Order: sequence, then structure tokens, then C-alpha cells
Amino acid sequence: MSFFKLKENNTSFKTEVIAGLTTFLAMVYIIPVNSSIVGNTGMPIEALITATALITIVASAFNAFFANTPVAMSVGMGLNAYFTFAVCLGQNIAWQSALGAVFISSIIFLILSFTHFRLWVIRNIPKDLRLAICAGIGCFIAFLGLSQMGVIMHNKDTLVSIGNFKSPHVLFGIFTLALIIFFWAIKLRGAFILGVLASSIIAWIFHLDNASFPVQIFSWPNFSMENGLGAIFLQLNIKSALNITMIPIILTFFITQLFDSIGTITGVGERGKIFDDPKNGEKKLSKTLMADATGSALGAMTGTSTVTAFVESTTGVESGGRTGLTALVVAICFAFTLFLLPLFKAIPANAIYPVLVMVGILMFMEVKNIDFKDSAIAVASFFTIIMMPFTYSITTGFAFGFLSYLLVRIFKREWDKINLGIIVLSLLSLGNFLLMALQ
Repeated sequence: MSFFKLKENNTSFKTEVIAGLTTFLAMVYIIPVNSSIVGNTGMPIEALITATALITIVASAFNAFFANTPVAMSVGMGLNAYFTFAVCLGQNIAWQSALGAVFISSIIFLILSFTHFRLWVIRNIPKDLRLAICAGIGCFIAFLGLSQMGVIMHNKDTLVSIGNFKSPHVLFGIFTLALIIFFWAIKLRGAFILGVLASSIIAWIFHLDNASFPVQIFSWPNFSMENGLGAIFLQLNIKSALNITMIPIILTFFITQLFDSIGTITGVGERGKIFDDPKNGEKKLSKTLMADATGSALGAMTGTSTVTAFVESTTGVESGGRTGLTALVVAICFAFTLFLLPLFKAIPANAIYPVLVMVGILMFMEVKNIDFKDSAIAVASFFTIIMMPFTYSITTGFAFGFLSYLLVRIFKREWDKINLGIIVLSLLSLGNFLLMALQ
């Protein structure tokens, strides 16, 4: 284990293994959740289960050996919902083209990872706006989760109304959400997956949500061309993603991944002082960001939406994880999930969609750190957060946020608080609106 420099990082093999297991339990929910969400695009569920597990293994292991940091990686929550409901279903874009957009945005991010671009972003984009974007995406995916659960529904008069609370499907979803919130509130490790599994068992017993016990638990991974990994592997359509109408989508994937990666990786690092070393801290951060971008590009090739660093990695860091060995243990654990296909397929939909709501709640909690006393920040944050769910578009939330921020600064003549980053993003936002008007 000399490769991971355990002694130099004040850790041990036992501590790293425990940290890896802790992180695994906190994030294993991503397999049934991601496959269920992205499966709405028409991609085979079996293929997505295998792809999600496989890219988590590859991305986490790559980061373990390349960056030697305890950051696990998998398909990003929020962007998988955007990929499915806003891009593929909302704009009627084929999943192959959407994967092409993910690949392009990831390559751009990877290239920029070799530069000082991330530092430029940190210095030029107000932290409050980055937090507002996180909170807005949280509102967006919570809205999607509640909609899929049937808790809210379309109404021709009021646009949105309460769902049918007489429906067993809706009541089961609410029960699952309450169970997950309970496990999370009492700080139970693996709260998400335990909530999903517990509610699934109840559904299997009482045949709720058309659920039934899986005929078997274990099976060999499905790599077939029909419903297995072969059906989505290397099926991305880069040519169609290069269409001018795809630019806003590519930008959304890129900007969201950028802010999400910087926020998550630096946040995880702060918990364990991983990037504080004056000699190797900056290098470790750069390599982790490169691993993040590489994982996302590989994910698009494998058949998944954007791959990113998982905030659940903080659970492993808090358990003592300090090196890539933690991420490697996560990868090894996910390797075993490749053989649990029948179990994941048997999980009912409304045992899964409540996770979207819970993740949305956690992301929305970032509003507590926003400085609402600053009028420009307050206005921009409000529009960023509220326009994402209201317009069913993360891109539109970005655009309203950056443009309103710039306008308020101009109105107040606060020229010293307007920088190149804000101007560039505001112009891109304006261009997005012009592009929409011309379509």
C-alpha cells in the first residue's frame, strides 16, 4: 500500500477500508435511482444498471490511482434528471444525441482542467451565485421527484395542483420519502439506500406499486446488445450534438458540472484538509478535477449522463479516509453490485423517486450561506432558484441569474463588482435567449 502513501497522510489500511465502505453505503442508491430516472428516455433499465455500476467503478478507481484522493465518482444527481426530463423528454431529443452533448461538455471541461480556468471561475463568479445555482438545481430535481411520485400534477387552470392522495401509488411514495427523511434525520449511515430497500420490501410483501419479490437476487452482468450494456455502449451521437440548437444544452452540462465539481471536491477536501498541503495540495485538486472530467467523458461513452464527484465522499472523509485507497474500496464494492441486477430491477418506481426530493432538499440547504443583504445577490439568487423549476430548465435559471446580477450592479453603479466572468456569462445568457427567439 506504499503507492497510496498512507503514513504520509496520517491514515491506515483499516481506516481507509472503513472509510470506503462508509462512502459506498452512502452512495450505492445511485444504481437503482439513476437507472430508473434515465430509463424514461427509452434506454434499457438492465443496461443502465450495468452502466451505472461500471462507470462508478472505473471513475472512482481512476481517481484513486491518478489523484490519490478519497473522492468517489458516479453519475451526478440533478444532471441525470435534466438529461432525462428537460433534454430528452422536454425537448424531444434522442438520448444518443444527449449523450453526445455530455461527451462534448466533458471534453471541454477536461481540456480546461489543464489550465488555470477553475481558479479564474472561483475568482470571477461570486460564491453566492454558485450556491444559488446549487439550490436552484435542488428545487428543479425536487419538483421532478414530486411530479413523478404523483404528489403534484399538471392542472390546465392553475398549471400545477396537488395529486390524488387516494392513490396507493402516491401514498406509498410519500411513505418512502418520510422513511428516507427519518433515516437521514437520525444520521443513519446509508439512509438513502436503507429507505429505498425498506420501502421496497414493504411493497413486495403487500404488492404495492405493482411490485413483487425478485425471483432471484444474483445474476451475471448483462452485456448483451438487446437489453444489456451493448445496447447503449458507444451509442452516443456526437455529430447531431454539434447542431447549433444543442449549444445551450452543452453549456448547461458544462457549467453545472464545473460548479458541481469545484464545490463538491473542494468541500470534501476541506473536511479532511486534503488540499491544504502547500506542496501537493494544488496538484491533488487539479488531478481530481481531471479525473472528474475524464470519468464524465467515459460515462457518455458507456451510456450514462454526466459523471461527477459525489458529495457522499464526505462521509468517508469524516470516517478518516485521506487517500485514493478509500475511492478504490468504493470501486471494489460497486464491482459486487454488477451481480445484483435482479434485485435492482425489482425496486418499484415510488421507492426511488423520493430520493430525488431528498437530494433536492440537501442541495437547497445551500441557501443558508447566500448573502441576501446584497441586493444584486438577492435578486440574482431568487431568479436563479425559482426559474429552474418554473421554466423546467436549468439553462434558463442560469441566464436569468447572471443577467439580473449584472443589471442590478449596473443600476447601482457598482462597477468594481462587475468582472469579466460575469460579463461573459451574461452575454452567453443573452445569446441563449436570442437563440430561443430565433427557433
